[in-house]
Amino acid sequence: MNKRLSLSLLLIALAVPTLQGCFPAVVAGAAVGVMSIHDRRSTGTQTDDESTEWKAAGRIPAEYKAASRVSFTSYNRRLLITGEVPNETARATIEAEARKLDGVREVYNETVIAAASSLGARSNDSFIDSKVKARLVDSNQISANHVKVVTDRGVVHLMGLVNEREARVAVSVARTTAGVKKVVNLLEVLSDDDIRRLDEQALGARKAPANQAAPVEKR
Repeated sequence: MNKRLSLSLLLIALAVPTLQGCFPAVVAGAAVGVMSIHDRRSTGTQTDDESTEWKAAGRIPAEYKAASRVSFTSYNRRLLITGEVPNETARATIEAEARKLDGVREVYNETVIAAASSLGARSNDSFIDSKVKARLVDSNQISANHVKVVTDRGVVHLMGLVNEREARVAVSVARTTAGVKKVVNLLEVLSDDDIRRLDEQALGARKAPANQAAPVEKR
């Protein structure tokens, strides 16, 4: 795939969630549908992950909300916490609340004690996200939909369900992307057989029904 084309397509897909007011809802729905089809998580797990993220955000104690900038990313019921908090007590409390959520298997607390990052810094993180994802596409060795890329303060966190080869590719791409300060590898590495099974299940569960002849009613 042409690199410029792949980057353009990826940036459009990334922009859809923030531009829903400018584009028809069908475009956003189509983008989400494509992502879901290639996700190795079941649709139920994807829904649970989304629910976990907003539930975790709702459990941040009121006394820490104003002085914190915290983000939650759940993938296959493993929850990543990133951002800035005012002190160690806030950091520990936010993590403890997240661990109380039903269905969460693991919690990775990557928050730092610091003032909330600027809009410019967050925009740069989003740009790094897009570059890593585009380079994953251009590598032709792994689907970008199998790796969740979360960049915070220039640190790239990788989540996803992959085999060993895919994990090596993802880490290599991330660590050699301009602007990346560090890579935190949170990938779940499964055997080739397990990955093949997940891919077959995902495609089988979401395949369009085969064309069948329409029934005929005799009047």
